[in-house]
Amino acid sequence: MASHTGSFKRRIGEEHASLHGQVIAELRAAILTGRLKAGERLVEERLAEELGVSRNPVREAIRVLASEGLVDVAARRGASVAVMSDQEARETIEVRALLEGQNARLAARRHDKQVIKQIEAVLNKGTAAVAAGRFDQLFQLNQQFHDALAAAGQNRVLGELLQKLRDRTAMLFAPMSPSRQSRSWNEHAAILRAIIDGDERLAATLAAEHVMRAGADFMAGLDAIGDEPPPASAVPDTSTTTSRAGKSNGHARAPASRKAKPEKRGRLS
Repeated sequence: MASHTGSFKRRIGEEHASLHGQVIAELRAAILTGRLKAGERLVEERLAEELGVSRNPVREAIRVLASEGLVDVAARRGASVAVMSDQEARETIEVRALLEGQNARLAARRHDKQVIKQIEAVLNKGTAAVAAGRFDQLFQLNQQFHDALAAAGQNRVLGELLQKLRDRTAMLFAPMSPSRQSRSWNEHAAILRAIIDGDERLAATLAAEHVMRAGADFMAGLDAIGDEPPPASAVPDTSTTTSRAGKSNGHARAPASRKAKPEKRGRLS
């Protein structure tokens, strides 16, 4: 059977590290970066062929990703990439903002100089990438920034919760515009400055606002989708109730509750 679109960059079966772990990591990355789209079916045989492995590690990876909320498994339809409803999106954004704020507060309190240097290094790379227009590098750098920030909080339980929430929210957002990318990294810099200054309250406020601002951009995108008029050819002669789902405006995808065709997911900073 021929592979369909080549969602994966390497054939894991030709490597020798932990096979199950690699398959899980590769499928997770494909979902979070949009190579596998929201609502897309995950066919074990096809995925196994693309990755160069048997079906067993693919089946195990799907089970693990389902436990993380990245995959939905239905009795008859099988597995597919999860799609959030409006309410789930709002609730997840709110919880992540709350926990990101607490983590930044702890980071300012712990003030681990070695970890702060690591955050500074990532921040410098991200700022340079924005200035040079290397936006393809920013998803990975953003992940590294927030991983280092979680390490600075020095709370393992909180860090694990945040990692799961970051994965879930990464599925919501379309690729940012250059102006939004610049604003995002400026916000990162402000959070780090507050941590370096040991200002717990300011660090917590800035970190929470950072998430809520990105969430507001996403929800505003949904409202814009709902305000778009349907094309003339689609307007019936009699009055009917129309769906708010429409074509993506470049900021967000319409979730499943709007019955829109899933668009490319992106990143939350």
